[in-house]
Amino acid sequence: MAATDAPGAAAGAPIERAFTLPSRLYTEPDVLEAEKVRIFGRTWQLAARTADLARPGDFVPVELVGEPLVVVRALDGELRAFYNVCRHRAGQVALSRGNRKSLQCRYHGWTYGLDGTLRAAPEMDATEGFDTADFGLEAIRVEAWGPFVFVCLDPDAPALLEMMDSIPTEVAAAGFDVAAMTLVERRDYLVECNWKVYVDNYLEGYHIPIAHPALFRELDYDAYRVDTFRYHSRSHAPIRELRDGEELGRDRRYVRSADGEEDALYYWLFPNVMFNIYPDNMSMNLVLPLSAERTLTIFEWYFAQPGTGPGWESMQQTVAFSDQIQHEDIEICEQVQRGLRSRSYDRGRFSARRENGVHHFQSLVTEFLG
Repeated sequence: MAATDAPGAAAGAPIERAFTLPSRLYTEPDVLEAEKVRIFGRTWQLAARTADLARPGDFVPVELVGEPLVVVRALDGELRAFYNVCRHRAGQVALSRGNRKSLQCRYHGWTYGLDGTLRAAPEMDATEGFDTADFGLEAIRVEAWGPFVFVCLDPDAPALLEMMDSIPTEVAAAGFDVAAMTLVERRDYLVECNWKVYVDNYLEGYHIPIAHPALFRELDYDAYRVDTFRYHSRSHAPIRELRDGEELGRDRRYVRSADGEEDALYYWLFPNVMFNIYPDNMSMNLVLPLSAERTLTIFEWYFAQPGTGPGWESMQQTVAFSDQIQHEDIEICEQVQRGLRSRSYDRGRFSARRENGVHHFQSLVTEFLG
């Protein structure tokens, strides 16, 4: 019996018996096409920032794994979202962000209100049975949390806050006001790996002692753990105590607070967004597939009070430290992708002590792909 045919081989089996996903799920283009429909098309996707949609009339075009969309702040102040596709011959109604009272296709001039209704369709008077009421923009679901705007293409998917579960209440209870944080910096990274390789890597601390020596010096590795829930997980990565002879600023970047367990909150929301929340800042990581073996990871850093002088210098040091860790992760993820293409590899096994977060993610992938 081959290892991959053994009982419990599927990632959805208990972690002690489970095998990892087969390598073809990380390399074959047809798998990504299925994921676009069954995973990205059925979950809440981060699409914009509330700061970009602050005023009535603001609109932002976005693309979600090949689907052109537009998010608007309607004239009544409500957030709305639509497919960015004219109902005439499929031109786009928003080519760049802006502020208007209507959206107009640049092909034939069909014009839509910010509520999606078709307001003008030039020279259609001789077309029999044509009714503008039948040709409004196709609406999609939209919700906001903190500074982030999410969209969902599936009308039957759970609501955003249902999928987020306890994240908003835990963040609020810990005293973090994410809505008050301001975007300070964004960096985009192209990674030559499948998007799931990157998510797998985020969801375990097993690689930290080897791949992230500077981060390893900061964390209490023995206390590192990942708690999993229906559609999200939370990583606990306490800052360790200063050892005798260590100095803050020379040997260590961070110092453990009296309640070190709550020094930071690390959340992953299925399938592809991460929130890392600290007392004075938050970073967001968004993982977007560009092809079966190429991924865009977007990092955004938000701070409660950007300020100047020492505060600004501290923020830049935070970004630089995160950037260093990101480049270390990129190197290992690209190595993994090369290994996944090897004829010698199909599936591996999980560390039952350290990789329950990866097992949880891969089980959800298996569930959604059916």
